[in-house]
Amino acid sequence: MRNDKRKVVLVGCGMVGMSYAYAMLNQNAVDELVLIDVNKLRAEGEAMDLNHGLAFSGSHMRIWAGDYSDCTNADIVVICAGVAQAPGENRRDLLKRNMVVFKSIIDPITESGFNGIFLVATNPVDIMTEITYKLSGFNPRRVIGSGTALDSARLRYLLGSYIQADPRSVHAYVIGEHGDSEFVPWSNATLATKPITDIIAESNGKLSIEELDRIEEDVRTAAYKIIEAKRATYYGIGMSLTRITKAILGDENSVLTVSANLRGEYGQNDVFVGVPCVINSAGIQRILEFSLTDEEKAKFAKSCDELRATYAELEDK
Repeated sequence: MRNDKRKVVLVGCGMVGMSYAYAMLNQNAVDELVLIDVNKLRAEGEAMDLNHGLAFSGSHMRIWAGDYSDCTNADIVVICAGVAQAPGENRRDLLKRNMVVFKSIIDPITESGFNGIFLVATNPVDIMTEITYKLSGFNPRRVIGSGTALDSARLRYLLGSYIQADPRSVHAYVIGEHGDSEFVPWSNATLATKPITDIIAESNGKLSIEELDRIEEDVRTAAYKIIEAKRATYYGIGMSLTRITKAILGDENSVLTVSANLRGEYGQNDVFVGVPCVINSAGIQRILEFSLTDEEKAKFAKSCDELRATYAELEDK
């Protein structure tokens, strides 16, 4: 990790990418931010718009529209690019098209001499992170997907509201695929160090275990509801990516649920999936392996199996 300038290159200037850029500007997260998009004029306009707000911020960022040569000395390349799903198009065909897009992105980035960390947000994020890993040839510790970081934030917000506690004091995680097979290992959910299940048991009926199922379902379906209401979700993931970026650039050793390559953790191998990880300037410093119940282990294994099957199907076509 370079120590002079904190430099990030953003590939993809759609709503997710620009929500990330806007959050980065307002949090003064980097010194240099480069915007790359297949539509160069769009990237130039977005850079201008952000720069015009610098006078109102506490930031001294340099922001410009660039190209893949700007990745040479970047600390992080964040990928938010991808094609949208066409009407009637299945998930596999969408993945095939996005794989072609990613090859057109990853190849020039690696050819530039980039030696930093990839951070991937394009959905389905676990699969696209694995594709980035395979195409780049990077150490998997330096290829990170946004995973279930946002899902875990949604969980803490909803759970904190239910038990009337600050979400920042709620320690609960969503793990597995960022998608329909994700789940909450409630055996590890706590308020400070007190198990959530104990808090419910001691509530004299004011709180119920059944309500946890509703909260978990609300977390799992949150994106669908947002998309139905406003056609896309982007603010939350933009702030989530900013949080991950700051953990890397600040060498924080912070725990975030990102998409990481498992090598025996939780009994799983050769799959990128959302798990709690210690994040620092090296990328994924280590994967935290929680103690799961037998039921939770089965749910996690099922989620990993589904991701492996999807990737295998993608390679076979």
